[in-house]
Amino acid sequence: MREAIADERNRILVSAASAWEMATKHRQGKLVQAAEALFRFNELVAADGFEHLPVSYLHAIKAGSYPSEHRDPFDWKLAAQSGLEAAALVTCGPVFRGFGVEVLW
Repeated sequence: MREAIADERNRILVSAASAWEMATKHRQGKLVQAAEALFRFNELVAADGFEHLPVSYLHAIKAGSYPSEHRDPFDWKLAAQSGLEAAALVTCGPVFRGFGVEVLW
């Protein structure tokens, strides 16, 4: 995973869904330490040479098509984006293997 991110030939996409999830968890008190990262989100993404990936209507349609037994809508969005953009998803969450997307970690 670290090698893939460090490889300058790879485009590194940072999902808007990740910012949304961080902000939600920060508001809920589950991610207290995220305040500065949220405030500087765009700056941090740009500083590392990464690219923002907005959530499109196609991502939303795909995310909405996943079976309802998995209940985390942020996971749905990230899996949908990974699949539709043909981009590996960097996560330690084992649940993503069930979405049929490439996972690094």
